[in-house]
Amino acid sequence: QEQLVESGGGSVQAGGSLRLSCLASGFSGTCMGWFRQVPGKEREGVAAIARNGAVTTYADAVRGRFTISKDNLKNTLYLQMNSLKPEDTALYYCAASFSCSNGIATLSRSVYGSWGQGTQVIVSS
Repeated sequence: QEQLVESGGGSVQAGGSLRLSCLASGFSGTCMGWFRQVPGKEREGVAAIARNGAVTTYADAVRGRFTISKDNLKNTLYLQMNSLKPEDTALYYCAASFSCSNGIATLSRSVYGSWGQGTQVIVSS
């Protein structure tokens, strides 16, 4: 059964680090991404990775601080978040798509048809 389950969220002080994980059952061969949302705002793309894992892309707000990766043997997607800022506070979702072309990593929300339930990240100043 296809399922995305995020974990690793929590509370951290500014400047700290967290690593989010997403267990992706039934999603081999997909491009994947991390998105985040705060109340009253649209869900925004944070980082994405191509099917083969060789291509990644990041939102400007997180580039250089966040790293997306995946372990195909463990069916797990990761988001390493360093130098966290209060503005990174959000509910973080992982997403998967069977529709991506090879070598494409995209932050376009409409591409992704499968979503996890989210994990909360709170960064205090």
